[in-house]
Formats: sequence, C-alpha cells, structure tokens
Amino acid sequence: MKYFELLTSYSCRIFVTVLLLAVSTTAQEDPNPNSPTPVLLRAAAVNTAVRAGRNVRSLTPEPSFSANGKAVLFVTNVSLMKGEDYTAFRVYAEDGLRHLYRFPVVGLESADKTGEVFAITFEIRDELGVWQVPARGELNVSVAWRGLISNRLVIGVGGPPRKDKDIVSDAPAKTGTTTPTQEAVGDRYSGDRIRFLEQATFGPNPALDLRVRRIGIRGWLAEQFDMAYPSPGTPYPGFPPRPTTPPTTCNAQIDNGEPDPDPFCFINHYTQYPTQNWFYKEAFYGDAQLRHRVAWSLSQIWVISGVDIQQSSHMAAYHKVLARNAFGNWRTLMREMSLNPGMGDYLDVRESNRLFRNENFARELLQLFNIGLVMLNPNGTVQTDNQNNPIPTYDQDVVSNFAALLTGWNLCEASLTLCPNRSPGSPNFIDSMIITNPDNHDPSAKVLLSYPGSTTTNVPACDGCTGTAVTTYANNSLNQALDNIYNHPNVAPFVSKFLIEQLVTGDPTPAYVGRISAVFNANRTNPTQLKEVVRAILLDPEARGDLKTEPRFGKLREPVLLATTLARQFDARSFDRSTQSDGVLTAETSPMGQVVFMSPSVFNYYPPEYIVPGTTFNGPEFSLFTMGTSISRINFVNTLVFNGVPLNTERRVTAGTSLGFADLQAVAEADPSCNQLMDVLNIRMMHRSMTPEMYLTILNAVRTVPESNPLLRVKRAVYLIATSSQYQVQR
Repeated sequence: MKYFELLTSYSCRIFVTVLLLAVSTTAQEDPNPNSPTPVLLRAAAVNTAVRAGRNVRSLTPEPSFSANGKAVLFVTNVSLMKGEDYTAFRVYAEDGLRHLYRFPVVGLESADKTGEVFAITFEIRDELGVWQVPARGELNVSVAWRGLISNRLVIGVGGPPRKDKDIVSDAPAKTGTTTPTQEAVGDRYSGDRIRFLEQATFGPNPALDLRVRRIGIRGWLAEQFDMAYPSPGTPYPGFPPRPTTPPTTCNAQIDNGEPDPDPFCFINHYTQYPTQNWFYKEAFYGDAQLRHRVAWSLSQIWVISGVDIQQSSHMAAYHKVLARNAFGNWRTLMREMSLNPGMGDYLDVRESNRLFRNENFARELLQLFNIGLVMLNPNGTVQTDNQNNPIPTYDQDVVSNFAALLTGWNLCEASLTLCPNRSPGSPNFIDSMIITNPDNHDPSAKVLLSYPGSTTTNVPACDGCTGTAVTTYANNSLNQALDNIYNHPNVAPFVSKFLIEQLVTGDPTPAYVGRISAVFNANRTNPTQLKEVVRAILLDPEARGDLKTEPRFGKLREPVLLATTLARQFDARSFDRSTQSDGVLTAETSPMGQVVFMSPSVFNYYPPEYIVPGTTFNGPEFSLFTMGTSISRINFVNTLVFNGVPLNTERRVTAGTSLGFADLQAVAEADPSCNQLMDVLNIRMMHRSMTPEMYLTILNAVRTVPESNPLLRVKRAVYLIATSSQYQVQR
C-alpha cells in the first residue's frame, strides 16, 4: 500500500497525489542533483542492448516465473557510484487489484561490457509475508533506484502473462506524480532546493528559499554549521531552578517572604510551558534552522520527557547538551548525556547504588540510544544465524554489568568550584552528575559488550579501593564502558539510519544507510563528526533531486513539523498580526499525538522501526496515525488556516498565532479565475507536482467562493492542499 493510500484509508477522502517541491534558482552553485530515471527492458530489448557484451543467456528474462522463486529484470539508464550495489534497488509489484508489494533484491550484475545494462535478481515473495503468492497470475513489476521508479513490465507467475485489462504493460508506474517540465520562467533544481529545505529546516519560506538560491545548498550548509544558536531574538528561557517542592506561595506575588518578580511562578518554573513556547518561536523565526532541526531529531533518540522532568530549567539544560553536540562527536554526546542530570533523573541513574542497582538507563543506553537489539550489517540490514534468526546484541548479564558500572552517580551538589551552578535549596540540573558517595559505587569486575576487535569488554575490579580511588575508578570505568559501546559495529548504521529517518525518508535503502555509516566511521575521532554525517545525509543522491517517484519514499510529517511548516510558509504572527507568535501550540498538536518535550515514554513519540500494518515498509511517524489523529490533523489545519489561535488567559496564550495571506490575497484579487493562485500554491506547497486532476478539483472548489471574497478563496485553497495526503507526506 502506498503512502497516499494509507492516508486516504484512515482519513476518508483526502485528495491524493504526490509531494514534490519547487521554487527556483538561477544562481544554483550545486551540481545537478537529479539522478536518471531507471528503465526496465523487455527480453527483445535486452538482446539488443547487450549486443556488445558477454553472453547473458542465463540471465535472459523468462516469459513466466515460479511463485516463491527468483526472477531477473534488466534495467538501464542508471549510473552507479563506486560501491553502489544491489541494495540500492527495490522491486515493486502490483497485482490486478492494485495491491502493491515489494520483493527483496538479492543480486545485481552488469549485463554488458559498457555498464549500460544491469541484471537485477529478486525473489518473488513479499518481504514480510503479507502477500499469499498465487499459483498463477500476472504482476506489474517496476524497479526503484534513489527514490525514482521505472516504467512497468508484466510478468506471469506460474505461466505466461495473460492479457488482462487491469494489468498495464510498458506504462509509467502509477505514483500519483507528474514529471515537472522546465518552463522558461522556471529555474533549474527549484524542486530539489525546496525539498532540501523541508529536510534541513522546520519549513521553507520565500526568504530562505531566496537565500539558498543565491548561495547554493552547500554554501547554506556551511553558513548553518557556523551560525549562533539560539538565535539572538529567541534565547533559552532564563528561569532559574527552584526547590523540588513548589512553595505554597508560588503563584502569588510573594514567594518565601520576598517579592516575586514572576507572578507566574508555577507555570514558568514547574511546567514545560516556557521551553515549549521557546521551541516553536525558534522554529518559526530562528536563523539557525539546521541545528534546531538536528537537536530536535537527537531529542527523539536521547529521550527525556516533561511527563517526569519537573522544571523548565531542567529541560533547557538537557536541550543545551543536544544543541551543543548537534554537529559534534557522537562519543562526546554519549558522555554528556550519560551524566546529564535530566537523563539521570528520568532513567533513575541518580537513584542507583551498589545495593539497589537500577537497570533503566543501562538498558536504554544499549537498546534505544546506540546499538539496538540485534546485530546489524554496516548498511543497517539485520544479521542472522544459520537458522535465519536475528543475532542479539547483548543479553541480560550485559545489562546487569552496565547497571553495576553506572552506580553511585548523582546530582552535583559539592563545592562551587566543582559544581559552579549549584544553588542551595534547588537541585542542580545544570552541572554534570558526579560520584557523590564512593560507597554507593559497585567496584566489582564487569563484563561488557563482546564483539570482534573489542579491547574494552572486561572492566577489572577495584579491590580494596576507597574514597577518591573509587571515584577515579568509577570515572575510568564509565569512559571504558562508553568506548565499549561507541566502538561496537552497530553504532554507525544504527545512528545513521535513525538520522536519515528523521530528516529525509522513513525507509531508506541499505545502500543509503551504508554510505552514511561509512561517513560516521571515517570521522570517529573528528570533533565535528555529526556535521559530516548530517552533511552527507542531506547531500546524498538518494535525498537529492527535483522529484521522487518511488511510492514508498518519504516520511509522514509528524505533528510538530506539520505545524511549523505551515507557520513558516505563511508568515505566522500573533493573532492580531501585530507581533510574533507566542508559540503556544501544545493544545493544538496534542490531539495529533505529539507535544514538544512531552514524549509519552523513553521510546519516543513513535518507534524508529515501525512497520506500517499491512505493508512491508518502515514508516516511523505512521505509528501516530490513527483514525482519530488523522481527523485531528485536518481539524488542526482548519484551525490554523481559517481561525488562528486566539488569546486565552486560562492557557496563557498571550499573543496567539495566525497565518498571513496578504500576498496570496493580492494574487486572487488580480486573477478572478484563480489559476494564478493555484499556480503559486502549486509551487510553494506542492513543488509543481500537483496532478491535473487535483489541480482542477481544488480550483473548482475555490471558484465556488464569490470573487468578492478573495481571502476566503485563498484560505480554502490552502486548506484543501494542506489536508491532502500528498502535502502531509514529506517527499
């Protein structure tokens, strides 16, 4: 089932087509981002195409294939990079009922000496066994490469293909897309530029598009890597830590007998209200978009949650670690997050001692944060044993040993020299945790992760150690444990795939993961390792291009990104349009299943390995997508487009949020036919990918609004596009 089919099946009848991104560039400094579209060849064409090559008789396509057997397709019009292999390709099949399946590719070899034709071997079986392969029938097959889908050919299963009105031969794959044309008034790579901004920011807008158009994608990346954060106009909330137990007078004008300069003591100090609002304002208006976006991604792997974290100052201190290391080294991030007080409080490290060891952080440090449950190949595929069972990365004994190693750490409440941010009476959630009582640390020997080449598996005991010797031992043991994890072969593919899912597509090919994993490993000692990883993810040929036609390429916009993308595209301001939005949107995104800094558990809002039910592909954000949340998404767009978020004393909405349509209103006034309005929105929202059917349907709906109300015409058009599945899936 395709992305847009999933969406329409849940949310009734939302308009269907594809997401492509557009706006223009004449000064584009980057090379052509577009890969060629693969082309499948019939047997006769293969014989012609390989006339200068070796004998490929054994690979010649047969008129029919056996169910649950192997088959070969010939593809041309592809240009492989060094090391790019069969894992870069995917084979899709569609039966007469329009059910879509994906078959595993198991081999690729050149079919001629010129390297212009390749033989792709695949298995006729659905990757998750969803499809019960018929004994006889016809399938339309196509090949995807770098997010681009080929033409389709008919193959017979259990016999030669029969003529069937539901099976189309040699037709372009039905992806819901149209290939954009380079118009005289257009610019090269405009679609790719906006696609890039959707991946690297919280949403494109005309000003940002113009900036990238002028300096190019690579130039913009270089600029972003060096940009100050947070932006000058949106500093982190400055509320200091307070006592764990709120004073009885916290919401009054008097606090502890002294005048309180903050009449909103409780909401500012003991809720995530300030950090949530700051997050949205930085997303709406901040210049350091890439660091903010990457920090948001990292917060979904190194998870803590305001469900348990008490104070806004605690969350701000945690987020500063993520932001500071967003372009840094993963090993450095590992240590800082392991000793972060917010993490220590959330996963109970600060309560763990040698007599009562808590395994929460130890388990998640392995399972969720770094290596996962099963062994991975460098390209992220799962390693299996002789019985084809996944090979586990660790067992309970390893968890117990890590838990023993992580005992004795607690909040830094010693001298001001050691703990400069200590504030008497308030817990110190700013300075890194320390060994506060050596007697609480377990000095016994530990056995950690064992893998080929590991020199850090065994941690010796500290027999007879006391006092500062135990503290030194504990710190050395922690460094050894973090090295033990960091050098595990799973870390590179685990982290690389996660970041690709966050920024580009929920189901990347193993080839894509492998390329990024190689960059991660090549920069292991580089203090700016993640900068190179993020750069590689965003510049990879599987990410770049004006148009992606593979039916399962892309990612559902999580609620936060749906909100920010609309807000940035349509100039979000306060409700009365006089100032900036206050960023109070938690009540609006909550029904969609996501509230900033309020993950329901350490497993994040959605799991990174979520297989969409009834399909064979990974779509993490679809874990949030239900009948109820799909309707909430439509309601949210309706609120933002037609009404905005008004002031609300109870929710402390002090400025509100509204979208601005003045420029589009002028377009609608100038052209009563609304064609110009639709053209502009097709570029800004749909990247020139709107199908003629969708264009005409929305145009007719917009024209039912009287010409005398051009603003309502604009809002209706924006609403219909923004609630369509093809807009809500970032492709």
